[in-house]
Amino acid sequence: MVAACFLRKGSTALAGLLLLSFGSLAASQIEVTVENFLRVLTGRIPPSTPRSKRLLSDDRSNILIYMTGHGGNGFLKFQDSEEITNIELADAFEQMWQKRRYNELLFIIDTCQGASMYERFYSPNIMALASSQVGEDSLSHQPDPAIGVHLMDRYTFYVLEFLEEINPASQTNMNDLFQVCPKSLCVSTPGHRTDLFQRDPKNVLITDFFGSVRKVEITTETIRLQPDLEIMESRYKKEWMDEELMEPLKYAEQLPVAQIIHQKPKLKDWHPPGGFILGLWALIIMVFFKTYGIKHMKFIF
Repeated sequence: MVAACFLRKGSTALAGLLLLSFGSLAASQIEVTVENFLRVLTGRIPPSTPRSKRLLSDDRSNILIYMTGHGGNGFLKFQDSEEITNIELADAFEQMWQKRRYNELLFIIDTCQGASMYERFYSPNIMALASSQVGEDSLSHQPDPAIGVHLMDRYTFYVLEFLEEINPASQTNMNDLFQVCPKSLCVSTPGHRTDLFQRDPKNVLITDFFGSVRKVEITTETIRLQPDLEIMESRYKKEWMDEELMEPLKYAEQLPVAQIIHQKPKLKDWHPPGGFILGLWALIIMVFFKTYGIKHMKFIF
């Protein structure tokens, strides 16, 4: 099972996308907060939360967390109104490890001074990559002249270009990912941390994280797929009674269409002629005066 959680920045604010175990969730801008992000990671969410908004992972799951946005030394901004620190992120990963919510975790961040975000990690089986070292800026790529802003960061652009060549049977390993964006392309110096990871990066395939595999468990128990008719009938009766108790619908008053149609058109306000018209008339008068003299000026008016 592979679960992934992505956070990326849009044109004005941070937008969120959660790619969960067996589905996807497009989170609205309001939902992407530091608290909600940490709750999804650690599983500290209300029981009423639907499965589509849960991170359905266990101790067999490989989790990919990709974050990009505006940040600095030890923090990443959310919605330009709050921040998540490297300490909060490290503690959240430790909670995930203690609660057996992941087997291996790949953390990638594209932001200014991105390496500072994985300096405080202390949980096992975490591999981290960053687009820049402490004290360096992470620069943008591919400006759009139509809207006047950059559409993507340099590191994210070259990582995406690299991943587009990967197929499910690929034998490309993590060492190849480390070399994706050298300083000559990124301008900044990408970094990585592997001391917490138990396996050698050259033996870790890219598809261990950038790919989804469904685990199939065989059971000898009989599973009843047909719905229970008694339960369905009771549910329909309850819904019918709820509809009977509801108040009758009321329609709003119609707009006075007849009055609107017969309204007289509003007279246009008078505006003085623009500078171009006045200048044109002045030019005409000057040419006429120079050609025919002042005695013919009466023929103009």
